[in-house]
Amino acid sequence: MARCLDGEETLAALRKHKPEILILDIRMPGKGGLAVLQAMRDENITTPVVLLTAAVDEEEVVEAIRLGIRGLMLKELAPKLLIQCVREVHAGGLWLEKHSVATALQKLIRRDSGRQEAAQVLTPREIEIVKHVAGGFRNIEIAKRLFISEGTVKMHLHNIYQKLNLDNRTKLTRYAQEKDLV
Repeated sequence: MARCLDGEETLAALRKHKPEILILDIRMPGKGGLAVLQAMRDENITTPVVLLTAAVDEEEVVEAIRLGIRGLMLKELAPKLLIQCVREVHAGGLWLEKHSVATALQKLIRRDSGRQEAAQVLTPREIEIVKHVAGGFRNIEIAKRLFISEGTVKMHLHNIYQKLNLDNRTKLTRYAQEKDLV
């Protein structure tokens, strides 16, 4: 058993002790929990992980699941539940805090359906332009980033506005946010 203060210590302890299970805090000094998970994947360290978090960020939950966590617990939940979670994960099961995962999945579904809807109306290049507009870039900056002329950007914007029945950048940015294109 090892107790670590940061991500680097955690990785060193994993390599040295090869534990049966790792309880990992998502917020640690230096290398955080997600970076530790990525390093574990890169080094093919297969220790099952229970991730602890004080607050749920949907993007972090999605990334943690993608990186292979087997358990997710909010720190505020009773210690008794943590023990149940560790036992379940140790036995080969999954333990994911329902609210956190449901929220993250809803975000993924919303993003996917928004992207699919946009892809039915806009070309891939137009979607790229929309993302840049929503990111706050001016036409000249978009042109430089995409290696096209400013006139081409303006032409794409004209087509985008027509297809989406919009008339300004603010409405286009709102559309991109609603469809989770940013």
